[in-house]
Amino acid sequence: MEKIIQQNFNGERAMFWCKDTEFSYCTFENGESPLKHSQNLSLKYTLFKWKYPLWYSKNIRLQDCVLFETARAGVWYSSDIFMKDCTIEAPKSFRRSKNISLQNVTFPNAAETLWNCENLKLRNVVAKGDYFAMNCENLKITNLNLLGNYSFDGAKNLEIRECKIISKDAFWNSKDVTVYDSFISGEYLGWNSKNITFINCVIQSEQGMCYIDNVVLKDCKTINTTLAFEYSKVDAEILNAIDSVKNPQSGRINAQNFGEIIMQKERINPSNTQITQK
Repeated sequence: MEKIIQQNFNGERAMFWCKDTEFSYCTFENGESPLKHSQNLSLKYTLFKWKYPLWYSKNIRLQDCVLFETARAGVWYSSDIFMKDCTIEAPKSFRRSKNISLQNVTFPNAAETLWNCENLKLRNVVAKGDYFAMNCENLKITNLNLLGNYSFDGAKNLEIRECKIISKDAFWNSKDVTVYDSFISGEYLGWNSKNITFINCVIQSEQGMCYIDNVVLKDCKTINTTLAFEYSKVDAEILNAIDSVKNPQSGRINAQNFGEIIMQKERINPSNTQITQK
């Protein structure tokens, strides 16, 4: 493998079609698409300062690298990408890519990041930005700290563990989602989705978990959760009190206490839902 150490690159497509190369302590300055169509690269302590650095790339490993804000739309149409101990300041990173592994990665501006990607593994990731991971498939996520609305819209086959998600409208239009041991806060959680399961989670949501075909809560706690489960098929085991429940379609809800239960006979059949108190 060729080694390139402590060099600066300028101009469009500076290392276009680069293969089997290791970059260390390098900087890609002005110039679009510096590593477009690259393959089998290792990059360490390398800086990216302009747009579209890794498009149509394959088998790329980055460690201790930085994509600055101007390195927008950094990884598109690529596969087999591994990043560790990196900072991605640029928005719109990762689009229509697959086989992505991120460890100890920080996204200060994660707007429109990880769209239409598949086969993702995220561990120890911090992200701030709206529309994170829209329309992604096959995700395994551990210890994600996310601050940003409309996250995981349209996501499929998603497993989340030990995460903190502060996000209005999270998990909309999603399917086959399981969340373990996590804290989730945001309005309108999970609307228009199918097969959403929360296990040992703490949830805060106004009008959350509504319009869901099969939402399950196992050993969960709720905080200021109001008007929950409207028109949803639900199976909920809540360890503490829930502030209010409104018009579930069917199933069962068990909680320590209920602040308010709204069952409008003209809209749903109350007998389809079993509501019990511990």
